[in-house]
Amino acid sequence: MVVLSQSLKTFMEITATTATELRLTEDEFELIKQKIGRTPNFTELCCFSAMWSEHCSYKNSIKWLKTLPRDGKKMLVKAGEENAGLMDIGDGYGVVFKIESHNHPSAIEPFQGAATGVGGIHRDIFTMGARPIASLNSLRFGNLKDSKTQHLLAGVVHGIGHYGNCFGVPTVGGEIYFEDCYHTNPLVNAMSVGILKNGTTVSATSGNVVGNPVFFVGSATGKDGIGGASFASANITADSAEDLPAVQVGDPFQEKKLLEACLEVIQTGAIVGMQDMGAAGIICSTAEMSAKGKAGMRIDLDKVPMRQKNMKAWELLLSESQERMLMVIEKGKEATVLAVFEKWDLPCSEIGSVTDDGLLHFYMNGNLEATLPAEELVLGGGAPQYDREYKTPAYFEKIKTFNPSSIDEPADVKNIAEQLISIPNIASKRWVYDQYDSMVGAGTVSTNAPSDAAIVLAKPTNKALALTTDCNSRYVFADPYKGAMIAVAEAARNIVCSGGEPLGVTNCLNFGNPYMPEVYYQFVHAIKGMGEACLKFDTPVTGGNVSFYNQHPEGAVYPTPTIGMVGILENAADKMTMDFKKAGDVIYLIGKSSNDINSSEYLHKIHGVEFSPAPQFDLDEEYHLQKAVSAVIKQKLIVSAHDVSEGGLFVTLTESAFNNNLGYDIISNINVRKDAFLFGEAQSRVVVSIAAENEVAFKTAINLMVVSFERLGTVTEETILVDGDNWGNIVDWKAKYDNAIGDLLAKEI
Repeated sequence: MVVLSQSLKTFMEITATTATELRLTEDEFELIKQKIGRTPNFTELCCFSAMWSEHCSYKNSIKWLKTLPRDGKKMLVKAGEENAGLMDIGDGYGVVFKIESHNHPSAIEPFQGAATGVGGIHRDIFTMGARPIASLNSLRFGNLKDSKTQHLLAGVVHGIGHYGNCFGVPTVGGEIYFEDCYHTNPLVNAMSVGILKNGTTVSATSGNVVGNPVFFVGSATGKDGIGGASFASANITADSAEDLPAVQVGDPFQEKKLLEACLEVIQTGAIVGMQDMGAAGIICSTAEMSAKGKAGMRIDLDKVPMRQKNMKAWELLLSESQERMLMVIEKGKEATVLAVFEKWDLPCSEIGSVTDDGLLHFYMNGNLEATLPAEELVLGGGAPQYDREYKTPAYFEKIKTFNPSSIDEPADVKNIAEQLISIPNIASKRWVYDQYDSMVGAGTVSTNAPSDAAIVLAKPTNKALALTTDCNSRYVFADPYKGAMIAVAEAARNIVCSGGEPLGVTNCLNFGNPYMPEVYYQFVHAIKGMGEACLKFDTPVTGGNVSFYNQHPEGAVYPTPTIGMVGILENAADKMTMDFKKAGDVIYLIGKSSNDINSSEYLHKIHGVEFSPAPQFDLDEEYHLQKAVSAVIKQKLIVSAHDVSEGGLFVTLTESAFNNNLGYDIISNINVRKDAFLFGEAQSRVVVSIAAENEVAFKTAINLMVVSFERLGTVTEETILVDGDNWGNIVDWKAKYDNAIGDLLAKEI
């Protein structure tokens, strides 16, 4: 919400003070005056404030974003060209996908903040002409024992579930972590994936045909969400609740009608271009479409359908009311478009026309309220681009002093395992995902046999998509460069372990205040690591979102460059699952055991060590691991695959045993300390199981590959045996794992 002092509400004089209250700098105010050749009026300055916010302009990040790999043999629409990326999946079809944040709104009003984040990302998909088929998310909260965290968690989960379930798109995957640094500022990242027929993409452009009509379609405009883009580009403080009107209100049933109406009207051939009204509302969609079409627009704001009376021009321009689209259509086809939206009982109004002067002329009741050059407002046009100072974080010195030998090996590793299996970051998230509909639309491949990535049918082809979101932010905190590489590698590993081939990446880059040199260091080095890993796995970045100003009272949240990755399975039947199949099968570890407990849940949550290096990781080693796992899957030599991640080898083995209530009997590697062997989180490791009769063939094949491996033991009927010690029945471990979060919430409430 735009909050001004009473003296400035008279709008009598526009000064640098006005600009700073609108979250612009004095230098930016001077730059605006240079660009338009005069002092802007209040409405114009509001438009620059929204469009030059970090959320819309990426002014503090675009320099580094441009260094990410954005080309690939299957890339059809590159990052920044449209609302979302598009990649070829064969058979004449493409996959559209994107991830974005709704962090600040969710911190203030968790239900609507999360719900509208889901709605907004789906609109990015269907505004390109694709039908959304799957939703994922990546969530971060504070300590789960805290009442505020419980309030935020409940609201966010309810918001995601409500919007997705009502809209009719399944929530098929995601991740959730709990760390103290997210107490004030949770992270809510939403991802949507859609399918379209190649060649049918709708562009977010005005075109350049003078006189083509501009249509407003969808829900009427209200005062909810005004200034949301600027709100998303500011620190969360104790006073942020006063900005509550900046949080939008969503209606998933209205969005469902909008989806169907938009896809139907596309089929009429009347559409020149279309863009959703997300961040910054009407000013954003008119500016970006006009700049892309190298044109301008004349808009009559009084023709915009309104929910409230006497809305001012700047309120209409900046409102982020949900479920709205801006369309440019071919002149003469107005009646066709109106008929479609009338059929779906949605507001549809002609509010202006395309011009050829590159200017946006906004009128209200016949009065000219603002004249703005479209190109000067947008990313890549006139919006400023900054090169911020960065320096090595001081806390790196604490990380360097960590000595793993200071941690004594536990005498009772079973007791440690019992504690680990109940840690919220490791335990089952069923309390969360039970509130989501993962099967609506009948496109999700059965969840009865779980995989490391979600598998969704790519109808109408016979292919399937493998989908995942990944980022261990503590690794990134410990080493931004290596940690971001690990995030990309884990996403690719999850897809490979599920039988897929990694295709492309969308990212959601969650960091603190970019004006803080140590935070900007984290951002720069995370981008470098991400870029190197994406090149290695041939997964170009198709687009995404930058979210700065994620802070807590003591500083920034952990740097969290969330990776959303899409992979392809040529046939859904090729899906590989993570669960052990039967007693007597042989268990192998592909990858190398290591004396490494760095940045593990074991070290952090059991021993309370906050500062330690990132876990062992080598990009070439990871590449060869994934090639090896993919090969043995294709050769049908294994019956399960599950990567080693949070909680280490013990958690991976135990999760593999849950689905069929099986156990395992393993022997520890004598060259590795036992806690590191069981609980360490060294990367580039995958647990596989093999039918006993295929063990020789597996060993023959794996010996030909550039990868380490070791035999761990065998699958048992129900019992867990570690080095001959009986750790009990798998059913008891499953109860601990499944109920940990629910029991904790029940106890605290």
